[in-house]
Amino acid sequence: MYVQVKFRIFVYVFSVMKELKYRHIQNYLKSKIQQGVFKVGDYLPSENELCMQFSITRTTVRKALDELLKEGFIEKQHGKGSRVRERRQSLGLLSVKGFSEAVGGNVKTVFIQKPVLAKWDTDIVLPVSYDDKNSPCCYFERLRFVGDRPVMREKNWMAYIALPSFLNTEFVDGSFFKTLSQKYFIEIIGSTQELRAESADRNNARLLKIEEDAPLLHISIKFFTSSAKLIIYSELYCHTSSYPVSNSYFL
Repeated sequence: MYVQVKFRIFVYVFSVMKELKYRHIQNYLKSKIQQGVFKVGDYLPSENELCMQFSITRTTVRKALDELLKEGFIEKQHGKGSRVRERRQSLGLLSVKGFSEAVGGNVKTVFIQKPVLAKWDTDIVLPVSYDDKNSPCCYFERLRFVGDRPVMREKNWMAYIALPSFLNTEFVDGSFFKTLSQKYFIEIIGSTQELRAESADRNNARLLKIEEDAPLLHISIKFFTSSAKLIIYSELYCHTSSYPVSNSYFL
């Protein structure tokens, strides 16, 4: 009986170590992609090179690469290896895309409010989770321009305890999503969305430089991330008469 128990413990420990090895390789390569060491279009080191670098088996390397493939970080090309792909996860009606890329050149972003501790706002349309409601809130607000014309007001909330250091974070290239990815290794994995037509209230009219009661597109989004603790709640107010909203989202 003692021998059987000892053998089972050995098998369990061995399986855990094997699991940790492929996860270690997966997370290492993912971090290099997120940091831009491996850019879109670059090929990762070959399976043989990874085996030699980490002193692991080809099976472990392939498991790590398969996980990166599932997450959308790479694509496999027969006879060439694993290449970093551009991530365009579908988020229902909208998808993740940079503001400049979605709208075109000559764009800029201005903070109306940099990240601060705040209370959960009644402006949030989609339900805030129970755990988030019981946490302090991190809030920031920005205005998006094309040229000198403001086209979108963006309000964002998230639980402070999910990312407490975010209050002092400098955005990477002005991008919220890129900041989450490169500085915190957090990716957007899904969303819930609602769209509605509204008339501009006094504040939105002032910020977007339009007439009060002018038509606006109000988009409410609840983003789910690769961190179980982090959910992002966003309210967007878009003046679309000159710049229609496509099926791409930018944050």
